[in-house]
Amino acid sequence: MELSVVMPCLNERETVGICVRKALQSIASLGLEGEVVVADNGSTDGSAEIAAAAGARVVMVAAKGYGNALIGGIEAAEGRFVIMGDADDSYDFSALLPLVAKLREGYDLVLGNRFRGGIKPGAMPFLHRYLGNPVLSGLGRLFFHVPIGDFHCGLRGFTKAAYQRLDLQTTGMEFASEMVVKAALMGLSISEVPTSLSPDGRSRPPHLRTWRDGWRHLRFMLLYSPRWLFLYPGFILIALGLLAMAWLWPGPRQVWGVSFDIHTFVYAAMAVLIGFQAVSFAVISKVFAIGEGLLPEDERLTRLFRYVTLEVGLLVGAVLVAGGIGGSIYAVKLWEQSAFGPLQPAQTLRTVIPAVLMLVLGCQVILSSFLLSVLGLKRKGSRLK
Repeated sequence: MELSVVMPCLNERETVGICVRKALQSIASLGLEGEVVVADNGSTDGSAEIAAAAGARVVMVAAKGYGNALIGGIEAAEGRFVIMGDADDSYDFSALLPLVAKLREGYDLVLGNRFRGGIKPGAMPFLHRYLGNPVLSGLGRLFFHVPIGDFHCGLRGFTKAAYQRLDLQTTGMEFASEMVVKAALMGLSISEVPTSLSPDGRSRPPHLRTWRDGWRHLRFMLLYSPRWLFLYPGFILIALGLLAMAWLWPGPRQVWGVSFDIHTFVYAAMAVLIGFQAVSFAVISKVFAIGEGLLPEDERLTRLFRYVTLEVGLLVGAVLVAGGIGGSIYAVKLWEQSAFGPLQPAQTLRTVIPAVLMLVLGCQVILSSFLLSVLGLKRKGSRLK
C-alpha cells in the first residue's frame, strides 16, 4: 500500500464523514492504493460509526491526547507514505497530490503552508494568524534551522520509515512540533507545499486553546534547544558579569552622574555565577536528552567529551577552589594589617567577592563534572542493552 491518510478524531460527527469521503476520492483519482485511518480518541457522538460508514478503517485509541491519537493511527497505518490531518474539514483532503508528489521525490517530511496556499475568512483567529504562528514559526527556523514557513500546519505527509526513526514521545499538542524539530535535528529532508485552510465545519468550539497551547509549543521548542534556553543566555551573563567586575575592580565609576560601586560589583559576580549554572545546565540537559533518546547524538558534544573528561573537570575545579582559598587568605592578611579591626568594605570586598566566586564556581565545576560522568555511564549502559 502506498498511502495512508490518518485523521485523529474526538467528537467530529459533523465533519469526519466529509473528510473521509474527500480523502478516499482523492486517493482514487490519483490511482493510488491507499486507505483512510480514523484514530478515534473516545468519541461519544457516533463519530467512529460515521467514519466507518464513509469507508475509513477506525482504530480506537484509549489514551487521551492529540499525540496519542495520531500515534495510534500512524502505527496502525499500512501505507509507505502517511498523510495526517484534522477531521474538522478545515484542510482540503481532496488535494493530496502535492504532498504525495514531494514524498515520491524522496522527501522524508512534507508540510503544508497555509500562508502560501490561502487562509479563508474566519478560518484562523487573528492572534494565531498574525502573532502566534508567525512568531512560533520564526523561532522554529531560528532554533532548528528548519526551512519551513508554517511550523504548525496540521496537514503534513511523511514516510512511515522516517516516522519510525523519529521515535516521537509527546502525547499532546506538542506532537506536531516534536515531529518537525526531531526531523530537523536528525537531518531528515523536509519540504513544504501550499495548502488552503477553511473554517472548520463544526458547530462546537475547537479543542485548541490559544494561550495554553501556544505556551506548550514554545516551551517544547525551548526544552529541545538547550542552546537558546541555557547556553547563549549563560554565556551572555558570564561575559557581562566579568566585564562589569573588571570595570569596577580599580574603584567606583560614574556614568552620566550615576555612581557604580561595590553593590554593582556584587550583582556582576552574581551574573557570572548564574551564567555558569545556565551553561552547565545546557550541557547536562543535552547529555540527558541524548541518553533518553529525546535528541539525536551530537558529534560536536562527542568530540568535546574526548578532551573534557571527569579528570579535566576536577582539575579545573580544584584550580578555581585553590584560587578562591588564596584570595581568602589574602583578604585575611589585609585584615591582619588592620589588627583585625574595622575595614573599608568597598576596598575589602573587591578581594572577598572574587575569592568567594572562585570557591563557588570551583565547587560547581567539580559537582557538574561528577554528574556528567554519571550521565555518561548511563548512556554507555543504555547502548549495551
